[in-house]
Amino acid sequence: MGKANHEYADYLADVLTPLGPIHWRAMFGGYGFYCGELFFALAVDDVLYLKADADTRPRFEAEGLPPFTYEKKNQGTSASISYFQAPDDVFDDDEALRLWGNLALGAALRARKKGEPAAKKPAGAKAGTKKPKPLAD
Repeated sequence: MGKANHEYADYLADVLTPLGPIHWRAMFGGYGFYCGELFFALAVDDVLYLKADADTRPRFEAEGLPPFTYEKKNQGTSASISYFQAPDDVFDDDEALRLWGNLALGAALRARKKGEPAAKKPAGAKAGTKKPKPLAD
C-alpha cells in the first residue's frame, strides 16, 4: 500500500462533512474515516472506499465498484474486507454523496448493532475533524 497522504485525508474529510462530524486517523497505510463513532470509510492510495454489508453490497457490485483488497502479510495471497470503492460522483454531486454516504453509515451502524466494537475516537484526534456544513438544496 502507498504512503498516507494527509492532504487527501483533509480533502475527503471536507467532502464528507455533509454526512455529519467527520474525523480520521491513519490506518492500513491510509486513513480511516469516522462519522461520530461510526467507522464508515477508508482511503488507501488516494482511493475512497465505503463500508458495505449484505444489505448494501449488491448496490456497489451493480455499479461495478471494486472491493478494497490487500496482500496478506507473508502469505502471498490477497484478501478483501467489506469496503467498496466509492463512485466518482460522490466528489461533486451532493445527492450522490448523501446516497452512498448513508449506505456506508447504515452498514456501519448495522455492524455495530451486531456486536462489532464501537470505533474509538483517535487519541488527540488530528485536525482532520470537520464539522458538518449545510447542503444546498
